[in-house]
Amino acid sequence: MSAADLDRFVDLPAGPRLCFRVDGADEAVPLLLIAGLGIDLTSWPQRMVDGFTARGFRVVRFDNRDIGRSSRVDAPPPGRLRQLLARPRPGAYDLGDMAADTHGLLDHLGIDRVHLVGMSMGGMIAQTLAARHPDRVASLTSIFSTTGDRRVGQPARSTLLRLAKAPARTVEESVERHVGLLRHIGSPEFAPDDDLERAWALGLWERGGGARARAGVPRQISAIQASGDRTAECGRITAPTLVVHGSADRMVHPTGGRATAAAIPGSRHVEITGMGHHLAPGVVDRLVDLTTDLAQGTGLAPGRTGAPR
Repeated sequence: MSAADLDRFVDLPAGPRLCFRVDGADEAVPLLLIAGLGIDLTSWPQRMVDGFTARGFRVVRFDNRDIGRSSRVDAPPPGRLRQLLARPRPGAYDLGDMAADTHGLLDHLGIDRVHLVGMSMGGMIAQTLAARHPDRVASLTSIFSTTGDRRVGQPARSTLLRLAKAPARTVEESVERHVGLLRHIGSPEFAPDDDLERAWALGLWERGGGARARAGVPRQISAIQASGDRTAECGRITAPTLVVHGSADRMVHPTGGRATAAAIPGSRHVEITGMGHHLAPGVVDRLVDLTTDLAQGTGLAPGRTGAPR
Protein backbone atom coordinates (compact mmCIF):
# COMPACT_ATOMS: atom_id res chain seq x y z
CA MET A 1 0.00 0.00 0.00
CA SER A 2 1.42 3.40 -0.98
CA ALA A 3 1.45 6.36 1.38
CA ALA A 4 -1.26 8.07 -0.67
CA ASP A 5 -3.54 5.07 -0.09
CA LEU A 6 -3.48 5.89 3.64
CA ASP A 7 -5.08 9.29 3.02
CA ARG A 8 -8.73 9.65 4.01
CA PHE A 9 -11.05 12.60 3.37
CA VAL A 10 -13.95 14.40 4.97
CA ASP A 11 -16.10 17.17 3.53
CA LEU A 12 -16.93 19.40 6.48
CA PRO A 13 -20.50 20.76 6.58
CA ALA A 14 -19.39 24.40 6.66
CA GLY A 15 -15.80 24.30 5.53
CA PRO A 16 -13.18 22.74 3.32
CA ARG A 17 -12.41 19.16 2.44
CA LEU A 18 -9.74 17.83 4.80
CA CYS A 19 -7.27 15.04 4.13
CA PHE A 20 -6.24 13.01 7.18
CA ARG A 21 -4.56 9.81 8.32
CA VAL A 22 -5.07 7.65 11.39
CA ASP A 23 -2.45 5.38 12.98
CA GLY A 24 -2.94 3.04 15.92
CA ALA A 25 -5.73 0.89 17.31
CA ASP A 26 -9.30 2.16 17.10
CA GLU A 27 -9.77 1.72 20.85
CA ALA A 28 -6.58 3.58 21.76
CA VAL A 29 -6.55 7.06 23.31
CA PRO A 30 -6.86 9.74 20.60
CA LEU A 31 -4.04 12.20 20.01
CA LEU A 32 -4.27 14.85 17.28
CA LEU A 33 -1.23 16.36 15.56
CA ILE A 34 -1.65 19.81 13.95
CA ALA A 35 1.05 20.87 11.48
CA GLY A 36 2.55 24.31 10.96
CA LEU A 37 2.69 26.95 8.25
CA GLY A 38 2.95 25.61 4.71
CA ILE A 39 3.61 22.00 5.72
CA ASP A 40 1.37 18.97 5.49
CA LEU A 41 0.57 15.94 7.64
CA THR A 42 3.78 14.21 6.51
CA SER A 43 5.80 16.86 8.37
CA TRP A 44 5.33 14.84 11.55
CA PRO A 45 8.28 12.41 11.60
CA GLN A 46 7.25 8.79 11.29
CA ARG A 47 9.44 8.05 14.30
CA MET A 48 7.25 10.43 16.31
CA VAL A 49 4.00 8.87 15.07
CA ASP A 50 5.34 5.39 15.83
CA GLY A 51 6.49 6.53 19.26
CA PHE A 52 3.00 7.72 20.14
CA THR A 53 1.27 4.58 18.85
CA ALA A 54 3.74 2.41 20.80
CA ARG A 55 2.69 4.28 23.95
CA GLY A 56 -0.97 3.51 23.41
CA PHE A 57 -2.25 6.44 21.38
CA ARG A 58 -4.42 6.52 18.27
CA VAL A 59 -2.68 9.22 16.24
CA VAL A 60 -4.66 11.47 13.90
CA ARG A 61 -2.89 13.96 11.63
CA PHE A 62 -4.27 16.05 8.80
CA ASP A 63 -3.52 18.64 6.14
CA ASN A 64 -4.72 22.08 7.17
CA ARG A 65 -6.86 23.93 4.64
CA ASP A 66 -4.80 25.33 1.75
CA ILE A 67 -2.03 22.72 1.99
CA GLY A 68 -1.33 19.10 1.02
CA ARG A 69 -4.36 17.23 -0.25
CA SER A 70 -6.93 19.33 1.60
CA SER A 71 -8.97 21.77 -0.45
CA ARG A 72 -7.80 25.25 -1.41
CA VAL A 73 -9.71 28.38 -0.49
CA ASP A 74 -11.17 30.19 -3.48
CA ALA A 75 -9.72 33.62 -2.69
CA PRO A 76 -6.69 35.53 -3.97
CA PRO A 77 -3.65 35.36 -1.70
CA PRO A 78 -2.49 38.58 -0.04
CA GLY A 79 0.32 40.38 -1.83
CA ARG A 80 3.78 40.74 -0.36
CA LEU A 81 3.10 44.32 0.80
CA ARG A 82 -0.03 43.22 2.70
CA GLN A 83 1.99 40.47 4.36
CA LEU A 84 4.79 42.85 5.35
CA LEU A 85 2.29 45.35 6.75
CA ALA A 86 0.23 42.57 8.41
CA ARG A 87 -2.95 43.72 6.66
CA PRO A 88 -5.01 40.68 5.62
CA ARG A 89 -7.49 40.96 2.79
CA PRO A 90 -11.08 41.65 3.88
CA GLY A 91 -12.86 38.38 4.58
CA ALA A 92 -9.65 36.39 5.06
CA TYR A 93 -9.98 33.30 7.20
CA ASP A 94 -8.23 33.25 10.57
CA LEU A 95 -6.97 30.76 13.15
CA GLY A 96 -10.49 30.46 14.54
CA ASP A 97 -11.67 29.11 11.20
CA MET A 98 -8.79 26.65 11.15
CA ALA A 99 -9.62 25.57 14.71
CA ALA A 100 -13.22 25.05 13.55
CA ASP A 101 -11.88 22.77 10.79
CA THR A 102 -10.09 20.76 13.46
CA HIS A 103 -13.23 20.61 15.59
CA GLY A 104 -15.16 19.34 12.58
CA LEU A 105 -12.61 16.57 12.04
CA LEU A 106 -13.03 15.45 15.66
CA ASP A 107 -16.80 15.34 15.15
CA HIS A 108 -16.37 13.29 11.98
CA LEU A 109 -14.18 10.76 13.80
CA GLY A 110 -16.51 10.62 16.80
CA ILE A 111 -13.83 11.80 19.24
CA ASP A 112 -15.21 13.48 22.36
CA ARG A 113 -11.89 14.43 23.98
CA VAL A 114 -8.42 14.43 22.51
CA HIS A 115 -4.82 15.18 23.40
CA LEU A 116 -3.69 18.04 21.14
CA VAL A 117 -0.14 18.50 19.86
CA GLY A 118 0.55 21.46 17.58
CA MET A 119 3.78 22.88 16.19
CA SER A 120 4.33 26.50 15.19
CA MET A 121 1.11 27.67 13.45
CA GLY A 122 -0.38 24.32 14.47
CA GLY A 123 0.32 25.27 18.08
CA MET A 124 -1.67 28.46 17.54
CA ILE A 125 -4.58 26.46 16.12
CA ALA A 126 -4.39 24.04 19.04
CA GLN A 127 -4.37 26.92 21.54
CA THR A 128 -7.46 28.40 19.87
CA LEU A 129 -9.33 25.10 19.93
CA ALA A 130 -8.41 24.50 23.58
CA ALA A 131 -9.63 27.98 24.53
CA ARG A 132 -12.92 27.80 22.62
CA HIS A 133 -13.80 24.14 23.19
CA PRO A 134 -12.32 23.18 26.56
CA ASP A 135 -14.61 20.16 26.86
CA ARG A 136 -12.97 18.55 23.82
CA VAL A 137 -9.35 18.89 24.91
CA ALA A 138 -7.75 16.51 27.41
CA SER A 139 -4.29 18.12 27.18
CA LEU A 140 -2.38 20.58 25.03
CA THR A 141 1.24 20.42 23.89
CA SER A 142 2.34 23.61 22.11
CA ILE A 143 5.68 23.24 20.30
CA PHE A 144 7.73 26.28 19.18
CA SER A 145 4.64 28.48 18.92
CA THR A 146 3.57 31.90 20.22
CA THR A 147 0.62 34.06 21.30
CA GLY A 148 0.32 36.52 18.42
CA ASP A 149 1.67 39.36 20.55
CA ARG A 150 4.00 41.13 18.08
CA ARG A 151 6.43 42.02 20.86
CA VAL A 152 7.43 38.36 21.25
CA GLY A 153 8.19 35.34 19.09
CA GLN A 154 9.28 37.29 16.03
CA PRO A 155 11.50 35.68 13.36
CA ALA A 156 15.14 36.73 13.08
CA ARG A 157 15.81 39.32 10.37
CA SER A 158 17.90 36.76 8.50
CA THR A 159 14.93 34.40 8.51
CA LEU A 160 12.55 37.08 7.21
CA LEU A 161 14.88 37.74 4.28
CA ARG A 162 14.73 34.06 3.33
CA LEU A 163 10.95 33.93 3.66
CA ALA A 164 10.53 37.04 1.49
CA LYS A 165 11.80 35.23 -1.61
CA ALA A 166 9.34 34.45 -4.41
CA PRO A 167 7.90 30.91 -4.28
CA ALA A 168 9.91 28.13 -5.88
CA ARG A 169 8.93 27.42 -9.49
CA THR A 170 10.36 23.91 -9.85
CA VAL A 171 10.54 20.85 -7.66
CA GLU A 172 14.35 21.02 -7.66
CA GLU A 173 14.29 24.62 -6.47
CA SER A 174 11.70 23.78 -3.82
CA VAL A 175 13.74 20.90 -2.42
CA GLU A 176 16.98 22.88 -2.30
CA ARG A 177 15.23 25.83 -0.69
CA HIS A 178 13.79 23.60 2.01
CA VAL A 179 17.18 22.10 2.80
CA GLY A 180 18.76 25.56 2.89
CA LEU A 181 16.08 26.98 5.18
CA LEU A 182 16.36 23.98 7.47
CA ARG A 183 20.10 24.52 7.84
CA HIS A 184 19.25 28.08 8.87
CA ILE A 185 16.40 27.48 11.34
CA GLY A 186 17.53 24.07 12.56
CA SER A 187 20.41 23.46 14.95
CA PRO A 188 23.87 21.86 14.79
CA GLU A 189 23.09 20.25 18.17
CA PHE A 190 20.21 18.31 16.63
CA ALA A 191 21.23 17.79 13.03
CA PRO A 192 18.61 16.92 10.39
CA ASP A 193 18.79 13.86 8.18
CA ASP A 194 19.43 15.48 4.79
CA ASP A 195 18.28 12.46 2.77
CA LEU A 196 15.08 12.24 4.77
CA GLU A 197 14.45 15.98 4.40
CA ARG A 198 14.98 15.93 0.65
CA ALA A 199 12.56 13.02 0.30
CA TRP A 200 10.03 14.86 2.46
CA ALA A 201 10.32 18.09 0.44
CA LEU A 202 9.81 16.14 -2.77
CA GLY A 203 6.73 14.47 -1.31
CA LEU A 204 5.35 17.81 -0.11
CA TRP A 205 5.66 19.23 -3.63
CA GLU A 206 3.92 16.21 -5.18
CA ARG A 207 1.13 15.96 -2.56
CA GLY A 208 0.44 19.69 -2.78
CA GLY A 209 0.21 19.94 -6.56
CA GLY A 210 3.51 21.71 -7.21
CA ALA A 211 3.98 25.43 -7.70
CA ARG A 212 0.27 26.14 -8.23
CA ALA A 213 -0.50 25.10 -4.65
CA ARG A 214 1.90 27.53 -2.96
CA ALA A 215 -0.71 30.32 -2.91
CA GLY A 216 -2.05 28.68 0.24
CA VAL A 217 1.02 29.69 2.25
CA PRO A 218 0.40 33.48 2.15
CA ARG A 219 -3.26 32.82 2.98
CA GLN A 220 -2.13 30.88 6.06
CA ILE A 221 0.21 33.75 6.98
CA SER A 222 -2.78 36.04 6.62
CA ALA A 223 -4.79 33.81 8.98
CA ILE A 224 -2.14 34.28 11.67
CA GLN A 225 -2.07 38.02 11.15
CA ALA A 226 -5.87 38.32 11.10
CA SER A 227 -6.04 36.65 14.52
CA GLY A 228 -3.96 39.32 16.24
CA ASP A 229 -2.81 39.04 19.83
CA ARG A 230 -4.36 35.94 21.41
CA THR A 231 -2.82 36.34 24.87
CA ALA A 232 -6.17 36.94 26.58
CA GLU A 233 -7.73 33.95 24.81
CA CYS A 234 -4.83 31.73 25.86
CA GLY A 235 -5.66 32.75 29.44
CA ARG A 236 -8.95 30.87 29.09
CA ILE A 237 -7.29 27.52 28.41
CA THR A 238 -8.05 25.05 31.20
CA ALA A 239 -6.50 21.84 29.79
CA PRO A 240 -3.20 20.68 31.29
CA THR A 241 -0.63 22.32 29.03
CA LEU A 242 2.98 21.75 28.07
CA VAL A 243 4.84 24.50 26.18
CA VAL A 244 8.05 23.37 24.44
CA HIS A 245 10.47 25.68 22.67
CA GLY A 246 14.07 25.64 21.52
CA SER A 247 16.67 28.10 22.72
CA ALA A 248 18.08 28.41 19.16
CA ASP A 249 14.80 29.04 17.30
CA ARG A 250 15.24 31.61 14.50
CA MET A 251 11.72 31.22 13.13
CA VAL A 252 9.78 31.84 16.35
CA HIS A 253 11.99 33.51 18.94
CA PRO A 254 12.03 31.72 22.32
CA THR A 255 10.17 34.69 23.83
CA GLY A 256 7.12 33.32 22.02
CA GLY A 257 7.23 30.12 24.03
CA ARG A 258 7.84 31.99 27.27
CA ALA A 259 4.88 34.28 26.59
CA THR A 260 2.66 31.30 25.76
CA ALA A 261 3.55 29.57 29.03
CA ALA A 262 2.98 32.81 30.96
CA ALA A 263 -0.45 33.27 29.35
CA ILE A 264 -1.82 29.75 30.00
CA PRO A 265 -2.64 29.18 33.67
CA GLY A 266 -0.74 26.31 35.27
CA SER A 267 1.22 25.40 32.14
CA ARG A 268 4.64 23.77 32.19
CA HIS A 269 7.40 25.38 30.12
CA VAL A 270 10.33 23.35 28.75
CA GLU A 271 13.01 25.18 26.77
CA ILE A 272 15.37 22.72 25.08
CA THR A 273 18.91 24.02 24.81
CA GLY A 274 20.17 24.07 21.23
CA MET A 275 16.85 23.12 19.59
CA GLY A 276 15.79 25.14 16.56
CA HIS A 277 12.53 25.27 14.62
CA HIS A 278 12.59 21.65 13.51
CA LEU A 279 11.51 18.21 14.77
CA ALA A 280 14.98 16.75 14.40
CA PRO A 281 15.69 13.07 15.13
CA GLY A 282 17.57 14.06 18.28
CA VAL A 283 14.53 15.66 19.95
CA VAL A 284 11.64 13.48 18.75
CA ASP A 285 11.87 10.86 21.49
CA ARG A 286 12.00 13.53 24.19
CA LEU A 287 8.92 15.25 22.78
CA VAL A 288 7.04 11.94 22.75
CA ASP A 289 8.05 11.30 26.37
CA LEU A 290 7.07 14.80 27.51
CA THR A 291 3.66 14.63 25.83
CA THR A 292 2.98 11.13 27.17
CA ASP A 293 3.89 12.24 30.70
CA LEU A 294 1.43 15.13 30.34
CA ALA A 295 -1.33 12.78 29.17
CA GLN A 296 -0.69 10.40 32.07
CA GLY A 297 -1.67 13.14 34.47
CA THR A 298 -5.15 13.54 32.96
CA GLY A 299 -8.32 11.47 33.10
CA LEU A 300 -7.76 10.34 29.51
CA ALA A 301 -4.52 8.43 29.19
CA PRO A 302 -3.27 5.24 27.51
CA GLY A 303 -4.75 2.25 29.30
CA ARG A 304 -7.98 4.05 30.18
CA THR A 305 -11.32 3.71 28.41
CA GLY A 306 -13.93 6.12 27.07
CA ALA A 307 -11.86 7.98 24.48
CA PRO A 308 -13.97 7.66 21.31
CA ARG A 309 -17.71 8.06 21.18
